[in-house]
Amino acid sequence: MAEFELVIRNARAVTAADIFMTDIGVRDGRIVALGLGLAGGTREIDAAGRHVTPGGIDSHCHFDQPTGDGSVMADNFVSGTRSAACGGTTTVIPFACQQKGQSLRAAVEDYHRRAAGKALIDYAFHLIVTDPTPDVLERELPALIAEGLTSFKIYMTYDALKLDDRQMLETLAVARREGAMVMVHAENADCISWLTSKLIAGGHTAPRFHAASRPMLVEREATHRAIAFAELVDVPVLIVHVSGREAIEQIRWAQGNGLRIHAETCPQYLFLSAEDLGCDDSFHGAKCICSPPPRDKANQAVVWEGLENGVFQVFSSDHAPFRFDGPDGKRAHGENASFDQIANGIPGVETRMALLWSEGVMRGRIEPQRFVELTSTNAAKLYGLYPRKGSIAIGADADLVIWNEGQPFTLSNTMLHHNVDYTPYEGMQLHAWPALTLSRGEVVWDGTAPLDAAGRGQFLACDRPGPAQKRRRVDELAL
Repeated sequence: MAEFELVIRNARAVTAADIFMTDIGVRDGRIVALGLGLAGGTREIDAAGRHVTPGGIDSHCHFDQPTGDGSVMADNFVSGTRSAACGGTTTVIPFACQQKGQSLRAAVEDYHRRAAGKALIDYAFHLIVTDPTPDVLERELPALIAEGLTSFKIYMTYDALKLDDRQMLETLAVARREGAMVMVHAENADCISWLTSKLIAGGHTAPRFHAASRPMLVEREATHRAIAFAELVDVPVLIVHVSGREAIEQIRWAQGNGLRIHAETCPQYLFLSAEDLGCDDSFHGAKCICSPPPRDKANQAVVWEGLENGVFQVFSSDHAPFRFDGPDGKRAHGENASFDQIANGIPGVETRMALLWSEGVMRGRIEPQRFVELTSTNAAKLYGLYPRKGSIAIGADADLVIWNEGQPFTLSNTMLHHNVDYTPYEGMQLHAWPALTLSRGEVVWDGTAPLDAAGRGQFLACDRPGPAQKRRRVDELAL
């Protein structure tokens, strides 16, 4: 009998700390041995010296999430997780979104029904708290955290989602007490509303005016306020989808002053710019409407610097899939809807990993170890999945990506596996793509086709994240 169920030979393994040559022995879906010359496996894969990284964790993506405005997300847990696997992601964390007036528990139960029996890869849930009633804060939220939903998102914009300042403080206080991680969408709602009304009154309704309605200062102000709230409550927060220089400056200041402020950015802020929203009044720019919007091209270099120097801990897709054509996507409110009525979000769960490996690692902007931190390890730690996920280590799940590198190709939506009719990165030339993706030791993408096994993915109850636990003061440590 073979000692291992699977052995991956000649792997150039990359973790957040190291790069080393090894064989990887797998049993019962977990890594049980690392070393050169391992004994035989029932199955063997020759990595042939190629880089092997931990499977990606996309900790900010949206699948089959109710919107409330007539638009419908194109990807459910079948197409969304299939697409993720083909791009090297083996764990996703989408959002169970509470509607105002709805029980938070009811939102979670509904989302479990939407996910059940569909996912190809493993998944956890974040919560979205939109209605922090006394019952939610005192009973429902603590109970759900105890059950493994140990992170939640709060919004400072969108009428259907936003919390006021007092509600944010009350919600952050629950996170501090219960040891949960809070994600914050930081944009100033009133500034956006005022600018939007002025633009529309002036007849400026084309997609390109989305950027004018959300300039960098509205993100800067909200980021500053979120940091102040976190400092007041003494709780860590993660600022999501940071887009621009001005918000980055706020985050860098907070981190430099010892505050526990974490930050995430996304591919759209590295590879898209305001020009992609259009230079005329055509509707084509609707494909790139997301919030915060892409900034000018000079800003892309600032975001790259944040990835290089440690301002950002997480690189996620913020996959929000709406079809461009058809009655329930970008055009849900009309063929030429005003920018404020266009479904907000872009697809990216399948392209996230390859974009950063090709344009970050292969162009020498970031080290391979930094790539692993940004796409996998840090998310596992921040959201309570480490060490089961996020590394190549004995005892970890055998979630692995073997990379093909060096053969340039032109990215096209026809090669992707989501249910969206476009990719905003159409026509980019890349130099890397996953050759194989393994989830718990099973090949779910073989370089040609995904595994046809909807429902094999497991729901992951998350631990309380280490970075979210209360710090002990110096005087306490001295006792």
